[in-house]
Amino acid sequence: MKAVKLLSVVLTILLAGGCVTTRVKSSSMHFAANNVIAHRGAFKKNSFPENSIASLREAIRLGCTGSEFDVRMTADEVLVVNHDPHHGGMDIESTFYAKLRTKLLSNGEEIPTLEAYLKEGMVNNKSTRLVLEIKPSPSGKERGQLLAQRVWEQVKKAKASAWLEYISFDYAILTKLLSLNANLVTHYLNGDKSPMELKSAGIKGLDYNYKVYQQNPQWISEAKAQGLVLNVWTVNEPAQLEWCNGKGFDFITTNEPEYLLQIKR
Repeated sequence: MKAVKLLSVVLTILLAGGCVTTRVKSSSMHFAANNVIAHRGAFKKNSFPENSIASLREAIRLGCTGSEFDVRMTADEVLVVNHDPHHGGMDIESTFYAKLRTKLLSNGEEIPTLEAYLKEGMVNNKSTRLVLEIKPSPSGKERGQLLAQRVWEQVKKAKASAWLEYISFDYAILTKLLSLNANLVTHYLNGDKSPMELKSAGIKGLDYNYKVYQQNPQWISEAKAQGLVLNVWTVNEPAQLEWCNGKGFDFITTNEPEYLLQIKR
């Protein structure tokens, strides 16, 4: 009988493909203590495509505290990970996913769906938060609201909430997310709201370009006083990194995560 049970276990493993990667339980997660957010994943050093599964895996491998990525929605409401509104010469919002996927990334990957990206981001990952940027819709605010709804539904379906933080240039997208769940961690990108305004709206942090902070230096101390998270983008030059480190930002979004991790050690 024991032999039969053992054979059954072995067969189950073989049928599962013998895969050794596992989805980390959210309760076991402890985000890395560094302040490095890999912009569109850790893509630059190894010439991975931006926003690819490969660049996400590399950010996780490096131990970045976060990996940022961009989400858009196709004509048939499939959520895809891509920064620009076009992919392979096709307008994402007016093109069906089946057609978009025929144009491969430079490393042979298909344009990732959010579903696939979230699944990969939870594999063997207990230290890297997933920073999901919802891009404003070129079609207008109404579609942006639908996009926010669909993103939240996908995250819930994937049971990925513990890994996720949300950013957007579209203030209404963030308020839509907060109407769905007031406890979501959201950060505003556009740089036209004071810390007090964000605090009043329930938004957890500022995620502004470094030039915005240089023009409004009081916002740094005000944000800290309000208990808001301070992130800054996209910081790549040594002088910029030195300035940001000196100001005590909670997070620094960069195309050079390897360099920033090195100087933080």
